[in-house]
Amino acid sequence: MNSQSSSSKWADLAPRVLSAIAMAAIAVAAIWLGGAAYLALIVVVIGLCMWEFARLLQPTPTALPIVMGLAAAVGIFLSSLGPINAPGVVMSPQIAALFVAPVMGAVLANRHRLLFFGYGLLIMLAGLGFLAMGPGPALIWFILIIITSDVAGYFAGRIIGGKKFWPRVSPKKTWSGTIAGWIGALILGLIGMSQGVFTPLEAAFVPLIAFAGQMGDIAQSAIKRMVGVKDSSNLIPGHGGVLDRFDAMIGAAGALVLLAGAGTLIFAG
Repeated sequence: MNSQSSSSKWADLAPRVLSAIAMAAIAVAAIWLGGAAYLALIVVVIGLCMWEFARLLQPTPTALPIVMGLAAAVGIFLSSLGPINAPGVVMSPQIAALFVAPVMGAVLANRHRLLFFGYGLLIMLAGLGFLAMGPGPALIWFILIIITSDVAGYFAGRIIGGKKFWPRVSPKKTWSGTIAGWIGALILGLIGMSQGVFTPLEAAFVPLIAFAGQMGDIAQSAIKRMVGVKDSSNLIPGHGGVLDRFDAMIGAAGALVLLAGAGTLIFAG
């Protein structure tokens, strides 16, 4: 009994690792090539995330998820064509393009309209964040922070176990895994500081990026639990859908964009 329980605990590890390797290879190739390859990766990922998100909230046969996914992909592409904003300009065409898919969902959906707009906009802001970080060191460190937090949380949660973090929303997540994710991110931040990548203050804030990623994961889990599904789709073996794999990065990247925008407004004033 214990042997079966132990083996089932790790049953998803093999497909999860193999899928992660494949995704990492694609990401590394796109980042290495940069330019159009990197832009294509971000456009496809954000488009698929929006499509999956819309399918969760609007599961009945409808064209809305496809249209929203295409609108999201086009919006990210348009936002890459020039400066996002000029000094003194509140709304530019690039900024307006980010709102098309979320507004479309809020207007055309027959339920969950506020969620369509709010989480849809977070997906678009995350796409903007990926473009801003670009295929360079900032993006590499960002990805390492999220992966380190996720891996540390995954193994600590299954080895240590203990009290659940938020059982009504995400029954598999434990406090041990959550805290291990923060510690893993902090260690990575300290390593970055020792290499001159982060200042001491930035290194201290690295766990907050991990926390935003964890909250992105929690938010997506809450949406899936609300609509009664396990995965956002079955596109990725061992991970479910694209949104299941990128939910943490969407939370963290979206939070970074919002914080950067707030900081710009504060210092501009």
